Amino acid sequence: MRKVITSRDIEALQTTGGDLASLPVDALYTPSAKDALNALGITPAGKTSVGASPSSEPAQPPAERQVTNIESFFNSPEINLLKEKICDIGRRLWERDYVDGNGGNISIRVARDLVLCTPTMVSKGFLKPSDMCFVDLEGNQKAGTRKRTSEILMHLEMMKAQPKAISCVHAHPPHATAFAVARIQPPTCMIPEMEILVGEAPVANYSTPGSKEMGQSVAALVQDHNTILMANHGVVTWGTGVEDAYWKMEIVDAYCRTIVFATQLGTELKTISKDKVRDLLNIKKGMGIPDRRYNLKECELCDNSEWHPGVVCGIPPQKNDETSPTDIQAEELVKTITQMVMNKLKG
Repeated sequence: MRKVITSRDIEALQTTGGDLASLPVDALYTPSAKDALNALGITPAGKTSVGASPSSEPAQPPAERQVTNIESFFNSPEINLLKEKICDIGRRLWERDYVDGNGGNISIRVARDLVLCTPTMVSKGFLKPSDMCFVDLEGNQKAGTRKRTSEILMHLEMMKAQPKAISCVHAHPPHATAFAVARIQPPTCMIPEMEILVGEAPVANYSTPGSKEMGQSVAALVQDHNTILMANHGVVTWGTGVEDAYWKMEIVDAYCRTIVFATQLGTELKTISKDKVRDLLNIKKGMGIPDRRYNLKECELCDNSEWHPGVVCGIPPQKNDETSPTDIQAEELVKTITQMVMNKLKG
């Protein structure tokens, strides 16, 4: 099997002063590794990215690929690389406290009727390639020794409703999940990265996890949104690959954390100007990322009317020349008691 080069391998070489030119030509390079090399001005000529066709022809889209020998495909080098990638994403979810216990699940569509996914009852921080499963678009398990996650039905509904949804990641990142528990959609127009890569993160109605209703509730939103809060549950994202879907999980939780911190500063949150938000949406549209706001007027772009950051309690200051009725009554009572005491002493 050919060696797989990740962005961490690139970083390690840079840290130790290694020669990037020494990287093997016949290795498989993950998308993040290629991005790291491109950022350094290095074109990995002759190097093939994970999942890419070794020929000059573009790889066949998963929705069009037909697989006849499922077991052989399940154990192929291509799928084994994806299994490793899912394990890596699972570990990152666990290390960032986005999942606990056996929570969370990850999936990626690999053929017309095949989806690779994580199993049930396994911590995402300790996944092994041998744990992975194949299911068809109805959720029937086709390969793998462990039982598939019960929440794969939600992923499948998302993939069927949104052709661009190649991969889905579900987790419980604490800050974004706090918004989901409060059933509050995070406000918009605050941070550029959120606007371009995510945008609005609506709250899907609550349904029992793993149920068909849960999948339908989320799937109803995937045409215009790639990141969805699940009421009293967590967050689910979709992307063009596992890494892409995971990035959105990081972005939405960091954004929600920032918003929570900002509300504690004692001032109203400020938004990016609407004309600048339009600029961001134009960038986003050019990237092919869906957003329901493309056709809105500028005056409609930053409607946060439903955003209520909470109630701040305080005692309003009184003017110096104002005396409340309670103060007057208290003063009269003190005078009366004082007079009674003095009369008693005289007697």
